[in-house]
Amino acid sequence: MTDIPQRTLIDGTSIPAIGFGTYPLRGDEGEHAIAQAIGIGYRLLDTAVNYGNEDAVGRGLRASGLDRSELVVQTKIPGRHHGYDETLASFEESRSALGVDTIDVYLIHWPNPSVDRYVDTFKAMIDLRDRGLVRTIGVSNFTEEFLTRLQRETGELPAVNQVELHPYFPQESLRAFHEEHGIVTQAWSPLGKNSPVLSEQAVTRAAAAHGVTPAQVVLRWHVELGSVPLPKSSSAERQRENIDIFGFELTGDEIAAITALGHENGRLFGGDPNHHEEQ
Repeated sequence: MTDIPQRTLIDGTSIPAIGFGTYPLRGDEGEHAIAQAIGIGYRLLDTAVNYGNEDAVGRGLRASGLDRSELVVQTKIPGRHHGYDETLASFEESRSALGVDTIDVYLIHWPNPSVDRYVDTFKAMIDLRDRGLVRTIGVSNFTEEFLTRLQRETGELPAVNQVELHPYFPQESLRAFHEEHGIVTQAWSPLGKNSPVLSEQAVTRAAAAHGVTPAQVVLRWHVELGSVPLPKSSSAERQRENIDIFGFELTGDEIAAITALGHENGRLFGGDPNHHEEQ
């Protein structure tokens, strides 16, 4: 089993340097894939209310037989649950669906700026953490502007910001802000799903040089950048491949060449946080 390094967060807790994305794994198949991933070595499980699979994640972690204390369970509040009281109710629904007493990492899924309730949501999350019901609080898909407002109005920054991040969209400015303020970057769609990123010469050349696959190169690129990637797969072979990225290092030139694949319109999923509204 791969020994996964830990990333220390600004609140003093830690998370593994790679996690397992669970969307769209559901039902019995999802439960099996999640238990399988845990058996292979994944310890950070990422889900969300709007993935519709918190129950499958909970069943998967119990089916794995691993002690609950060994796992980092992370879920996200949907847009329709923004607001102080709504967040407290959403939390209870999530921990019930997951079958856990506490949630390790609790994130706001999208800022939903037109609704403008993400600050109240974050205040409720602070209270949940202070009551010992949540270990770490963070956000997803937040820009520097939204992060700065949270700090201004609550006195705190989130420990984690999970964003779209892959070689076509390396988020250099936002990552620099995160690094400056001690926020750990997590990457959803780290391999740029349904894009040709894995066939790019910068990626395939590095893969050949290190005797690994293109996917392993891209996931290692994330680690080298300080990002925590959250790859998803139901295939045991792919799960093993994705987690096996800590036995080699990319050169500075290889990292730079992969980062240079980024471009201004690099978003692949149309989710601009300034305009996207999640239900």
